[in-house]
Amino acid sequence: MDFALTPEQEDFRRMVRSWVEKECPKDVALELEKQEFQYPHELFKKMADAGFHAIGVAEEYGGAGGTEVDQVLLIRELSRSLGGQAWIWGINAFAGSKSVGYYGTPEQKERFLPEIAAGTKKFAIAVTEPAGGTDLLGVMKTNARKVDGGWVINGQKIWSTQAHVADYLLLLARSDKNVQKKTHGTTLFLVPTNSKGLETRQIPKLGMKNVGSCEVFLDDVFVPDDLVLGEPGKAWYMLLATLNNERIMMSALALGILDGVIEEALRYLREREAFGKPLGQFQVLQHYIADMLIAQKSAELIVFNAAWKQSQGMDCGLEANIAKVVASEGACTAADRGIQMFGGMGYSLETQMQRYWRDARLYRIGPIANEMARNSIAEMVGLPRSF
Repeated sequence: MDFALTPEQEDFRRMVRSWVEKECPKDVALELEKQEFQYPHELFKKMADAGFHAIGVAEEYGGAGGTEVDQVLLIRELSRSLGGQAWIWGINAFAGSKSVGYYGTPEQKERFLPEIAAGTKKFAIAVTEPAGGTDLLGVMKTNARKVDGGWVINGQKIWSTQAHVADYLLLLARSDKNVQKKTHGTTLFLVPTNSKGLETRQIPKLGMKNVGSCEVFLDDVFVPDDLVLGEPGKAWYMLLATLNNERIMMSALALGILDGVIEEALRYLREREAFGKPLGQFQVLQHYIADMLIAQKSAELIVFNAAWKQSQGMDCGLEANIAKVVASEGACTAADRGIQMFGGMGYSLETQMQRYWRDARLYRIGPIANEMARNSIAEMVGLPRSF
């Protein structure tokens, strides 16, 4: 089996790394992250100018082409420095370009994909609800009622990343209550955020402070028929491709954090001395580094395998869930060990390690809790449903 990147992919990876070192090195990322509630618009635009938002968008729609593997390469290199702030690229990729690309009409692709590729439109996903979390379909209260020329939506969403600055929400709503299965009767909408009756509110949080995660309130919001994405009533089965892509992208982001943690840890162990010798000479700290590298190489294989399967149009649900669990837990453990290595300075907001730790902690919870991901993994290999 050949696990090597192609020469073109290697060139792309090097180009992204060079761009990161110039435009958003770790010190810049640390300062940006301190700006709570201030979305990094300039960074988003720099990504657009570099052509990053065009990655994964077909060339016929003004994109640069590229597969899910190329997306993984990109977000991994971004998050090595940016940490969770790299999600300002990721959210647009899976909620916008991939979702419209997967199941948009030809007219919707012509309308939205060129703007996404150019970085002139931002998207957010609005799926999770306050009362449900992972039990999304069981408690979904957001509903869509058919009217002449469109739909009227009422309800509330939560943890909608960058909804406050997005132009459109990829929103899931129940459009039919009279169904035999809760997976039936849901519809996806592209909801303009400037719609009458739509409001957002940012949520204060531990990490990714300037990216912005929001509650979304919808009070008789009208959405025209041409902004229904895919077939009404069958959204859940379509959305699975988007959710798998989200898990793969977030796994790659966690892998990038692992890369950054290892870089910072090695630098510190080489520079700092204690008891007359370098910290890197202490066996326990060498074991910490070894464990980080084991986690990194394990996650790398799993994440790229999941991305490759999706790029080939293969079922990747199992692999996406495994990648999400392995990469998120590897990044969390590594960042926590990194803080321990740094001692008192690891607790200081001046270090990169604490930023990686705060950002990585989210990925054990979202977009699906690792406990629920494990349930799904077990169910996918034939065990009975546990919930």
